[in-house]
Amino acid sequence: MTHSHVFEAIIIGGGQSGLATAYYLQREGVDTLILDDQPSPGGAWRHVWPSMTLFSTTDFSNLPGKPMPASAGFPPARHVVDYLGAYEKRYNFRVRRPVRVTRVDHEAGLFHVRSPEQSWLTRNVVAATGTWSAPFVPTYPGSFAGTQWHSANYPGAGPFRGESVAVVGAANSGAQIAAELSQVAQVTWYTRHEPRWMPDDVDGRVLFQRNRRRALAILRGGPDPGPDSQLGDIVMLPHVLAARDSGRLTPTRMFSSLDEVTAGHLIWCTGFRPALRPFRGLLHGRAPEHPGLHLVGYGDWTGPGSATITGVGPSARQVAREILDSLGT
Repeated sequence: MTHSHVFEAIIIGGGQSGLATAYYLQREGVDTLILDDQPSPGGAWRHVWPSMTLFSTTDFSNLPGKPMPASAGFPPARHVVDYLGAYEKRYNFRVRRPVRVTRVDHEAGLFHVRSPEQSWLTRNVVAATGTWSAPFVPTYPGSFAGTQWHSANYPGAGPFRGESVAVVGAANSGAQIAAELSQVAQVTWYTRHEPRWMPDDVDGRVLFQRNRRRALAILRGGPDPGPDSQLGDIVMLPHVLAARDSGRLTPTRMFSSLDEVTAGHLIWCTGFRPALRPFRGLLHGRAPEHPGLHLVGYGDWTGPGSATITGVGPSARQVAREILDSLGT
């Protein structure tokens, strides 16, 4: 079934990036539809490991227009999921779910957004699909006889109690998971270089302030003051700091072949790629081939800190402005 109605904007993805963009579009009266492949609100936060938290306290973890309710310390994933659901309800966005968009085409000046059951027409389409559904695992020679995991499907420490575990990755997910497992399992933490710890007093609040300053500098055409990575790669959350200082979190030189890994489990904390499969053919590298295709929430590619709840607002607002300009509003 195909709708003959032409939306002014369709947002693909109902997580934090999609909701922030919808907020700016809806307040300007843009005819907007959100298509989300999840059964209920929460986006990627529905799938993170049980102990994962934000890097910031709630007062530095807000989408535009509605503060996050207070929570002690760094909010857990469930708190974020509930907040995104309340945010969606507060603004009564038009959301269809679960809808799995498989393809987006551009024909005769319109975008055709297709799922296996249905299709929609729109003048503007916003990719807000995030990265969680596209985990990256590097290729290494050799073979591994144990069970392989990725941070995308890491179930928490429980199943690994008393086991031997290899964790690969020198960034936040690798450090957090290795630190957690070091309390219950024999852990080898493989890194390609020495861990780059951020200062102990740096958390999401500091990163938020840096990203805002950076975004303003870039928008004004000034010199780029540099990304968060200048401070380091790993935010010192309390359990990471405790594991490092107690000696439980120490790096091992990265293996060159899987044959070298003797643990029973291997967890890849090697990041993600933008989940842009439906947009194949519409992107030239990172650049859209057609006016009207916009991307939000893919890290520094789409704006400083844009993959975070705290930092997505400026890039979402900029995309809304571009859409309004294209509509002559």
